[in-house]
Amino acid sequence: MSARLLEGKPIAEVIRAKVKADVEALKAKGIRPKLVAVLAGDDPGAKFYAGAQEKACSEVGIGYELRQLPDTITQAELEGAIAELNDDKGVHGVLLLMPAPKGLNGAKAQALVAMRKDVDGVSPANLGNVVLGRPRLAPCTAMSVIELVRASGVDAYGKEVVMVGSSEIVGKPAALLLVDKYITTDKDGRTDKLAGATVTICHIGTSQKGDLGAHTRRADILVTAVGVKPGLITGDMLKAGAIVIDVATIRVKDEATGKMKTYGDVDFEGAKEKVAAITPVPGGVGVVTTAILLRNTLEAVRWQGEG
Repeated sequence: MSARLLEGKPIAEVIRAKVKADVEALKAKGIRPKLVAVLAGDDPGAKFYAGAQEKACSEVGIGYELRQLPDTITQAELEGAIAELNDDKGVHGVLLLMPAPKGLNGAKAQALVAMRKDVDGVSPANLGNVVLGRPRLAPCTAMSVIELVRASGVDAYGKEVVMVGSSEIVGKPAALLLVDKYITTDKDGRTDKLAGATVTICHIGTSQKGDLGAHTRRADILVTAVGVKPGLITGDMLKAGAIVIDVATIRVKDEATGKMKTYGDVDFEGAKEKVAAITPVPGGVGVVTTAILLRNTLEAVRWQGEG
């Protein structure tokens, strides 16, 4: 294998260590950060994710509560539960685990999380701050893409970046973060060099009506977050020496063993001899995303303390 593995664990460890030290400093001042996740219904994937969140919070000293609601809950009751957490001064971070039960508008409820408690970074206000180039609580997965691009050691300024996927929580915000040269990250106007890349966004229409490979073969940095078909992007669709950030996690049952295996959008075997660096799936983006949730929770504490 010639490509360097862009593993998420070393990046996540650095983030978690900084969060843990900062949490201890806050506790010395009598501030105990707390994150509450709301789960309507009993979705197994959401419960698994909640377990991973609880473990990660415990490791850095952040309090965690899973507030589980019945799948018979009404939209008004779900929104009321969010409003109650918004008003609770002992809760610093709030997130709604998805998917919501059938018949409920999860996105609408999610949008009601208070801007300064929105650790998922998906409220209209926080997404708007990404557009304006001053993200403070940005979507966790989109920010993990940025951390992995930085870890690649490649200066993204002026580079061709192709983003495959245009979701509101990954594709669009990641593209906006990558296109920015500098972002303002706090009330004092501190700036952080980001990317300044030339970004192309591809989506389902690109593959249905156009030529996805024509775009991906131009990419100095390819970020992909489709998550529908393993190996959607094959080795011949990649530029030699490219950096590949594969956000997708696709679970498929191995017919030979009966066990579930996880794949990404990119055909790893076909890519590893061609590109310069690539994230593994699993072990790449996901572990960094969880660490950024912790960092966002800490940032939420600071933001709320500003009055």
